Amino acid sequence: MNMEEQYRTQHLATERNGKYSQMSLPSYVAHYSELPQAEEWSLSQLLAVVRRRAPIIASVAIACCVTTWVWTLTQPAKYEGKLSVLVEPVKAENKLSGLSNVPVVNASPKGQESLDYNTQILVLRSPEILVPIAKNISVRYPDINYDSLLEELKISRYQETKILEVSYRDSNPEKIQFVLEQLAKGYLKYSLQEQQTNLRQGIQFVNTQLPQLQARVNSLQLQLQRFREQYSLFSPEEKTGQLFEKYSTLEFQKLEIQKDLAEAQKLYNALQSKSGTKLALELEAKARHGVGTSQQQSTVDHSQNSLAIAAIDESSSPSRAISPQAQQDAPQYQSLLAQLQNIDTEIAKNATIYRVDSPYIQSLKQKRESLLPLLQKEGVQALENQRTSVLSQLSILQVRAAKNTQALDRLNREIDGMPNLARRYTDLQRELVIATESLNRFLERRESLQIENAQKETPWQLISPPQLPSIPIFPNVPRFLILGTVASILAGIGAALLVERLDNVVHSPDELKEATKLPILGIIPFHKNLGQHLADGETNQRQENNRSRFNRNAYGYHYFPFLESFRSLYTNIGFLGSDTPIHSLVISSSVHADGKSTISTHLAQAAAAMGRRVLLVDADLRLPQIHHILHLSNDTGLSNAITTNVPVTDLIQRSPAWENLFVLTAGQIPPDPTKLLSSHKMRNIMEQLRQQYDLVIYDTPPLLGLADASLLAPLTAGIAIVTRMDKTDRAMLMQTLDQLKLSRTQVLGAICNGVKDYKATTSYYHYYYQPRTRVAE
Repeated sequence: MNMEEQYRTQHLATERNGKYSQMSLPSYVAHYSELPQAEEWSLSQLLAVVRRRAPIIASVAIACCVTTWVWTLTQPAKYEGKLSVLVEPVKAENKLSGLSNVPVVNASPKGQESLDYNTQILVLRSPEILVPIAKNISVRYPDINYDSLLEELKISRYQETKILEVSYRDSNPEKIQFVLEQLAKGYLKYSLQEQQTNLRQGIQFVNTQLPQLQARVNSLQLQLQRFREQYSLFSPEEKTGQLFEKYSTLEFQKLEIQKDLAEAQKLYNALQSKSGTKLALELEAKARHGVGTSQQQSTVDHSQNSLAIAAIDESSSPSRAISPQAQQDAPQYQSLLAQLQNIDTEIAKNATIYRVDSPYIQSLKQKRESLLPLLQKEGVQALENQRTSVLSQLSILQVRAAKNTQALDRLNREIDGMPNLARRYTDLQRELVIATESLNRFLERRESLQIENAQKETPWQLISPPQLPSIPIFPNVPRFLILGTVASILAGIGAALLVERLDNVVHSPDELKEATKLPILGIIPFHKNLGQHLADGETNQRQENNRSRFNRNAYGYHYFPFLESFRSLYTNIGFLGSDTPIHSLVISSSVHADGKSTISTHLAQAAAAMGRRVLLVDADLRLPQIHHILHLSNDTGLSNAITTNVPVTDLIQRSPAWENLFVLTAGQIPPDPTKLLSSHKMRNIMEQLRQQYDLVIYDTPPLLGLADASLLAPLTAGIAIVTRMDKTDRAMLMQTLDQLKLSRTQVLGAICNGVKDYKATTSYYHYYYQPRTRVAE
């Protein structure tokens, strides 16, 4: 529900004249609030600019084109001659380039050219070379000196080749040819002298470096020889193999020593557990055990005695008391042990024959008992000898183990030092190879330079001799004229675009729609002598009413597009309220003189001509114009209706030219128009007028800086903004739209006024409204 309807709901309880309040129309504020961030020129816009700025484009283009043509045609002709010189051999390499790998020579990197062309060009342009040549030229042409020669001389390298191009410019072709011939002679002479100087310097340099290189080679050979002698090293790889083989042998010996040492330690520990006293006690116990047994078994039969003697444990035998090695080292102990074994054998053998207590057996046992102390004594001595032997063997094995460990340590240190020795050996060998190669290369270069110096070849060759130029190179008339014409056109277009960019006014309906995003309600074409047509229009309208027909040739066919545009405007406004017809609206503009009053008047006339009961209200209480346009009295009007008690219907005037057109002029200009338009009585008047007429049009002051239109628009269907083409400032228009956006005012659309050359309307009306001769049926 819009504000007009809200006001009517609050202040009026019933509907009058059977008319219902119109419903809220779609607002376009959101559309123009989303303005484009950057202006992009389309092809159609560019063409429109070209058409609009055609005079500027033509004037700038003609001025630039004439200037270019005059300058081109007045320039003196200049000729250019050239010669080409091959400064390096095509196939052979530079004779000093092979010295680049010598350490003592500060040579160029590999792949870099031997000749520095930039430096060579500077040398050829230097006074040392050109002054003698200029003197030779001045004999024939006295105006030539070093400075004048250098000014027109150009030396450059031809692409990436070994050719230098020498060119000279002047207005005299014969002079150019003579100068180039002298330059060719001077440069070839310089190259020959320079080459011979280079060869001599090269030979001298090689002879200077050869003794140093020979001394370096001899020094490196001596260092390599001493290194081999010092470390007994012929080859690092062979030495490394020998060290690793020796290391494997020592590791195997280490394992064997550790094994023998473990066995000797075990034997020594076993011998340490058997002392001499323990050995004697064992032998005595065995002897007593043998005697006791024979006494106790005296009553046993012969077979049982034999079994008892044979049951003696082998481990209790005196022969097991010490080790076999100790027995072998003690011959006395071996003899006693053999006697004891013989007695034991004899006892065992005769035990089956004699009784145990028989004298023979007893004598054998006594012999056995007498041998045991001797055997014990010898056993203790043998055990001590064996322990001493094992201890000595342990000492020997420990010494061997220590020596083996020391040998391994020395070998490890030697192996760890092999990479350093190998690197030193490799460095010496590499330096010797490089020095030897450098020496050989210098010897070869010396021989080559000596041969070349003997031959005395000319290094530079003239491959393109100077010729007499016949075609001037400057000015190139066809090219300059074409480029000048194209550049002039582009300059004209650029000037037009610059003027268009600096020009901030709206020029076309499409531009207005693109800038504001508002719908275009109507397009009013530009028409000359509009005031005269307005006066004639009233008179012709009276005649038309009297004749009850419409004379389409009364104004001339050029005036009908202007009138028909207002009928289209009224129709488009009606389409906005197709469901609920629009009964009131505000016509305004952003600034003064955009034609809002004229638009309001013609819109009211168009609506009245279409049978609508129309009231045109001049709400511009600051500078009213409606009464001037329609030639009406402005003694009383809207201001009187607000400030006095005179009914507003008594102040409304009927237009004499239009039957359904009624006008409420502004009346006397008040001191404070805003206060009157915002009053409660003004609202009541607007509601009353809306109920009495089919359409009420309010002509208001400009929007920018004034609040009059913004006060009335919320009480109507909305506001239509008039924009005059080629006059309305774009920035002011956008400022006006921002102001309406803040006030939440409903904007119906924009009306384009004063559109020139609008093809969509002129072609149509030219066809339908031009004078025709009636054809007889």
